[in-house]
Amino acid sequence: MALNTKYLCKVNRLTLRIVIALAALSILGITATQIYWVRKAFDLKANQFNADVNLALENVATRIYDINKTPMPANSLVDQESSNYFTVLVNGPIDSNLLGFLLKNEFDKRKITADYQFGVYDCSKQCMAGGNYISPTKNKIPVSLSELPSLEMDGYYFGVRFPQIEANLISQMGIWGFSSIVMLVVIFFFVYTLFVILKQRRLSEVQNDFINNMTHEFKTPLATIAISSEVLKDPSIAKNPERLLNYATIIENESQRLKQQVERVLQMAQTEKADVGLKKEQQDIHELIKEAVDNHTVALSSKRGEVGLALNATNSHILADKLHFTNVIGNLLDNAIKYCEKEPRISITTSNSQTSIQIEISDNGIGISQENQKRIFARFYRVPTGNRHDVKGFGLGLNYVKLIVEAHKGRISVQSMPGNGSIFTIVLPM
Repeated sequence: MALNTKYLCKVNRLTLRIVIALAALSILGITATQIYWVRKAFDLKANQFNADVNLALENVATRIYDINKTPMPANSLVDQESSNYFTVLVNGPIDSNLLGFLLKNEFDKRKITADYQFGVYDCSKQCMAGGNYISPTKNKIPVSLSELPSLEMDGYYFGVRFPQIEANLISQMGIWGFSSIVMLVVIFFFVYTLFVILKQRRLSEVQNDFINNMTHEFKTPLATIAISSEVLKDPSIAKNPERLLNYATIIENESQRLKQQVERVLQMAQTEKADVGLKKEQQDIHELIKEAVDNHTVALSSKRGEVGLALNATNSHILADKLHFTNVIGNLLDNAIKYCEKEPRISITTSNSQTSIQIEISDNGIGISQENQKRIFARFYRVPTGNRHDVKGFGLGLNYVKLIVEAHKGRISVQSMPGNGSIFTIVLPM
């Protein structure tokens, strides 16, 4: 059954990866196609704009030649110097006001609404002179507007530049801009949905691990209690008081173990509420630490461990919930004992700053890698221990510790290296 479950998990993961890969490829394909067609549409708009401007400027030049009553040259009158700058050859000086009037008429006929700047080349001064900045749509004149460039020629000409032509063309693309926005919204929701699916999948896996751990944690002491109870039913055991006491002690210990596990689950259920329900009273942190250490005397003795206290804080009184805060210290001590492959050596140090009290709990345990340090305070998360199954737990302890410390307006951090133990630091406001 276990093999079938693992096989199904692998199949589900492979299916999910294939679906994600195909969806990502589809999105990339749609995006590439959209970019291609948007670019093509922009180029078409730009080509149409250039053609309209060329025709308009040729008509303006023709009007100027007619006004001056001189023959037109055979070669082209309009040159496009860059994507937004055009020059037009004329046969004599040009009045700037007349040029502005002619340009406006021709651009209006062809519905050219882009802002433009024009100027007239002065042969005597060999520079651009006159001209103006025209905004058909009444846009604000750009602050960084530069003078029109001069060309290396002796004849008369005028220049027209469209400083914001790209923005103008993009604003005219209409449906292409709308479709691009829709595509971006679709991509955003795809990425968001993918994130939610992966998050839910991780949560499902974590919860399944929690259920499996909880089932194992409850079944083991229950099985031990059941076996001990069967032995106690034997009338002959009354003749052996030592054996009777031994089995009664086993039942008591396993019952206590069950009680602790149930209390941990209930603690986490309580901390899920918006209001943790702390009963804060003036407490001496040092007394709470000593009480938590006393509660772990048996666990320490079983592994020949010891706790060193360096309670150096001169002001150790804060507003705290006695039960919850004792549980905080107890959980950290419990981890320090469980995750130690040798005789536990634990040190608890307190100190003061101007506005806070600091508690450091260091141990000589197996340590925590940098990668796992980022996740140990997450609910249900347990540091992987490979093939070792001797360390039991639900992955709730450190999450509970963090929630309670933060409910006391404090913060908790960890420093650790694999094989070199861990140091948990709690900072609480006074």
